[in-house]
Amino acid sequence: MNGDEPAGVPLTLRERRWAAAVKEILAAADDQIAENGPAALSLRAVARSLGMTVQALYHYFPSRDDLVTALVTKAHEALADAVQHAVDTAPQDAGVGDVPRMVVAAESYRQWAVDHPELFQLIYGAPLRHYSAPAEGSSTRAVRRMSGIFKNELFRGFTPEQLAAADTAALSPGLKRHLEQFLSPDALGGMPSPAVPILISAWGHMHGLVVLEVFGHTSFIGPHQAEIFRMSMMSMLQDLRRRIPADGAAT
Repeated sequence: MNGDEPAGVPLTLRERRWAAAVKEILAAADDQIAENGPAALSLRAVARSLGMTVQALYHYFPSRDDLVTALVTKAHEALADAVQHAVDTAPQDAGVGDVPRMVVAAESYRQWAVDHPELFQLIYGAPLRHYSAPAEGSSTRAVRRMSGIFKNELFRGFTPEQLAAADTAALSPGLKRHLEQFLSPDALGGMPSPAVPILISAWGHMHGLVVLEVFGHTSFIGPHQAEIFRMSMMSMLQDLRRRIPADGAAT
């Protein structure tokens, strides 16, 4: 019973108790990750901290992979919630002196990672041994939600025709065929293929800087890391948007 309940259908007493137990188990697992790191996650330790047996825990999560997937999904959703809240409360139209909404999104992404380094490592650090996320599962849907937020903010104000005429490097025939999957309405909003490399480039630039900071590789910058990050995001956004023609004409 880890799936979503139909909207408006009240839960039974048994379902409410089940949901409360699942929430408590996930909170205990989060505490263990925060204390010992993702790699040290142990179902036995989680069960012991709750005064229950491992067999009882398996009643709620049939395997370690099920628990890890729930934790990864929960972390992705928390990160996406933070980014979505940041852009929802940002100015709709950036004026002189305002920070572009894409930069607001990137900064909230960074801040969540800095504030929750263990959870960030869970979803973006070294893969846990013997764990493989289920294809098209809840964690995959959570990642797509985050991608959709950044896609919307990066390309805000541009038409599909403008994105289709974006100035990108010549793509090999194989890559062009691969990018056709992103033309469907279900994949990242049906982006034109030239926009996909731009989105991936922006994501890699932003995410790479955050990873370096969370893992301590930019500590030499000291208390100025937020300033450096904003400067980098502003520059990246300007460079990427210059590749998109103003009138949709091919460049």
